[in-house]
Amino acid sequence: MATATQAIAIDENISQFVAKPRPMLINGKWVSAASGKTFPTYNPATGEVLAQVAEGDKEDIDRAVAAARAAFDKGPWRDMTPSQRGRLMWKLADLLEKHAEKFAQLESLDQGKPITLARIADIPTSIDQLRYYAGWATKVEGNTIPISAHGGKFLAYTLREPVGVVGQIIPWNFPMIMATLKLGPALATGCTVVLKPAEQTPLTALMLGELIQEVGFPDGVVNIVPGYGETAGAALAAHPKVDKIAFTGSTEVGKLIVRAATGNLKKVSLELGGKSPNIVLQDAEIDSAIPGAANAIFFNQGQVCCAGSRLYIQDKEFDKVVDGVSQLASKIRIGPGLEPTSQMGPLVSEEQLQRVCGYLESGYSEGAKATVGGSREGDKGYFVKPTVLVNTNEKMKVVREEIFGPVVTAMPFKDLDELIAKANDTEYGLAAAVWTRDIKKAHRIAGELRAGTVWINCYGVLDSAMPFGGYKQSGWGREMGHEMLNLYTEVKSVCTPIS
Repeated sequence: MATATQAIAIDENISQFVAKPRPMLINGKWVSAASGKTFPTYNPATGEVLAQVAEGDKEDIDRAVAAARAAFDKGPWRDMTPSQRGRLMWKLADLLEKHAEKFAQLESLDQGKPITLARIADIPTSIDQLRYYAGWATKVEGNTIPISAHGGKFLAYTLREPVGVVGQIIPWNFPMIMATLKLGPALATGCTVVLKPAEQTPLTALMLGELIQEVGFPDGVVNIVPGYGETAGAALAAHPKVDKIAFTGSTEVGKLIVRAATGNLKKVSLELGGKSPNIVLQDAEIDSAIPGAANAIFFNQGQVCCAGSRLYIQDKEFDKVVDGVSQLASKIRIGPGLEPTSQMGPLVSEEQLQRVCGYLESGYSEGAKATVGGSREGDKGYFVKPTVLVNTNEKMKVVREEIFGPVVTAMPFKDLDELIAKANDTEYGLAAAVWTRDIKKAHRIAGELRAGTVWINCYGVLDSAMPFGGYKQSGWGREMGHEMLNLYTEVKSVCTPIS
């Protein structure tokens, strides 16, 4: 743990925000749960209760879906022009930028991540996403189609229309980024939304709801219902008046979402788990690959779906790379997110702490060895030391299953073809990376890796304009970029004779 330093002074508005039970947003009003229940959200740095939040359940989801349905079917939202929708989204981005520091503080308090990370990554990315999708509002276009059927002349064209009411369930690792990533394309295309934030981290989504109200989005367009996955989340996924469900989270829960969605065959998009291979060839620029490999797994406490958690290193450079990554890991300053010197915060919850520590014990029992870290840090809060495991192989749980913590398994390889087979031998296919000076080899490997994103000589580079999603059990569909149109619109063909 880093030597304790003076934590930043909490904004008075944030102190007041967490001091009172937080209601949910339904049909433009802040309301308590129908049951009257609340649930606690915790400060991961201390394990202490941070705030009380309204506990949404099926009745609350019903109310929210009804509001979203009315706003879509007959409310002012459907009559707004695309440019009007875009201007509202742009105003929301401007307002978020104005309050960026408050959101960064609340994100750090609720999720645990270092305040520096929230300031330079999470909140700016959220702002950028809103502005990017605001631009798309006026660019949802169809096509004209030359057809040859029936020997006559016809005008045939397609329209892209909003899919309707969208249920969105977001995870706890990047709460604000995930909220704007989901809301942005839905609003740009003219959909209405019921958003369920993760029960571990609902606070910034609720504070974003306040900005949505201040900007002037019509009632019912955005509804925010916090609650547990097995109650509120399940009710949203199964709701017969929801036209689409968008989920980011574990593959296990993603499969439950699919089953729940079959009732009315609603559209489903899923961004799920990963166990991404990060490949370092012997001809790589090692001085760049080492910090790249460290950042690929230790960023955001390793709580990243596309984290480079399987590190494959060509045997001639194996010891050098492992030593380099281990040295960097040993220097990472661990501490509460609101301490300015902290470079790695706690995991999000007690449950996640036990999960990661359980995987470490599993690795040791199967013969793995930690070159650095390898255990919990301290006895207060949910901290885990950044860890490099060696003596690992593809049969071990720590290699095959998603740990979702600051733990990387390092494995040597000789033959490139054998390595590609190992890299692809996983139920996941979210991301991968290759480090090499040989550009031909890099692109050949990129073509052979079964992953939705492949980075060459970098890791974790994402942008609102670049599609993101996975192969295999890493999900369905692609978010970000123009691919989002496939997730939030229906295509309608129109045909009429003209002679």
